[in-house]
Amino acid sequence: MELHEECGVFGVWAPDRDVARLTYFALHALQHRGQDSAGIAVGDGQTVLIRKDTGLVTEVFNNDDLNAMPGKVAIGHCRYGTAGAKGWESAQPHMSSIDETLIALAHNGTLVNFDSLREELSSRQISFRSHTDSEVAAQLIGYFTRRTHRLRTGIAATMNLIEGGYAMVLIRENALYAFRDPNGIRPLVLGHIGEEGENNWVVASETCALDIVGATYVREVAPGEIIRISDNGLSSEMGLAPRQQADCIFEQVYFSRPDSIISGRSVYSVRHQMGRQLAKETPADVDLVIGVPDSGVPAAEGFAQELDVPFGTGLIKNRYVARTFIQPTQQLRELGVRLKLNALSDVVADKRIVMVDDSVVRGTTSKQIVQLLRDAGATEVHVRSASPKVAWPCFYGIDTADQHQLVAAKMSTEEICEYIGADSLGFLSLEGLLACVPSRGYCESCFSGKYPVEIPEDFHQRFLPENKPDNLHPSYALKFDQVEQQLIDEGLMPSEQ
Repeated sequence: MELHEECGVFGVWAPDRDVARLTYFALHALQHRGQDSAGIAVGDGQTVLIRKDTGLVTEVFNNDDLNAMPGKVAIGHCRYGTAGAKGWESAQPHMSSIDETLIALAHNGTLVNFDSLREELSSRQISFRSHTDSEVAAQLIGYFTRRTHRLRTGIAATMNLIEGGYAMVLIRENALYAFRDPNGIRPLVLGHIGEEGENNWVVASETCALDIVGATYVREVAPGEIIRISDNGLSSEMGLAPRQQADCIFEQVYFSRPDSIISGRSVYSVRHQMGRQLAKETPADVDLVIGVPDSGVPAAEGFAQELDVPFGTGLIKNRYVARTFIQPTQQLRELGVRLKLNALSDVVADKRIVMVDDSVVRGTTSKQIVQLLRDAGATEVHVRSASPKVAWPCFYGIDTADQHQLVAAKMSTEEICEYIGADSLGFLSLEGLLACVPSRGYCESCFSGKYPVEIPEDFHQRFLPENKPDNLHPSYALKFDQVEQQLIDEGLMPSEQ
């Protein structure tokens, strides 16, 4: 698997609990979603404190750091960078000020129109410290809040302008806010801590983060919804009317932890079923089925069960090596595969092997693993992907790079098979995948090229030089003025600005 990660976000309102430590443990549970940087912001009723840095959660925080962050509300973030430069300035939560009020915002996803909105804000004398879409969102919220004197109105106005996939959590000194894109592309769930009736709440990218802090799952944050939690309890309003639901289907394929629950089903059970369906569509006459750890293992188990072929552990993962896509060059990425995985020769030697992975994206990882297995003595190596061909880049929070780097965009199945050195290659069909996941609307643009949110023209030119999607949007500048005028018409903002 060679997709770059999304990010993980968490928020907690629990005035009588250690919110910084709760957030720290939740970020542990979400660490798989991003390893570039981590951060926690805490509101203590008077101000907002923040600590963030590059590295893993355990590298950024120690016991003294958490002791120095008492409070009643907190948010946390673990990041893999997509839109904007990497490094400390791009680490989150992002701190900003609205007059005398400090806010901190954490964001999972990508805003496709952030360049245009950044230019609009710059023309209105708003300055920036980074080139991230998250700072654009924070500055937009501040811009509209100053003029309407209501933070929720500022968030709603911002949601009417930003486009893409996003799940955001935001705190001020005495309140927690959570809101999600109107298509529901990026995930966000709500949980409750403590006894019934207690005003203790959490929000998170996945249910596995609720489990680790002892929270009970309540529901998903609805697409387009704004949740506010304060001393007055939890309240909800729609910041934007929901659109056609388009959950990121790669949450099921790869991103979410196997123990997370989506639509009442564990991600593990969904991936197991994907493996069974894959075996029905692309069977193989082999001696052993193995999975590429970690996300390919449940599908491999299902594949083996469906064909009644032994399942084994043929690849061992070094848990202390960062994921291969974090390496900055292709040469280092290929070295990273050998650092991360090793084949068990006494398991695979003299056997015909099926290697099941969650996907084949660039093809370089699959090529390396096939060679590892051959070097370990496998007589045949058949590769199966538990998802369809990834032939289109994602613009909503997954860094899949330019289309020309996606192997399925330029090669047939037979050509990919030859490139990775496999004896055979099979992909799960899109219809088969959709039959395995819970019944709801999905974004499947990486497979089909059908994007649920309009793509700016400059994105097309940069990432899709030869293939033009159906729904391009030339500019978002006019919409900025329209949102302002609507606030004026509704009496929420004075006209003399």
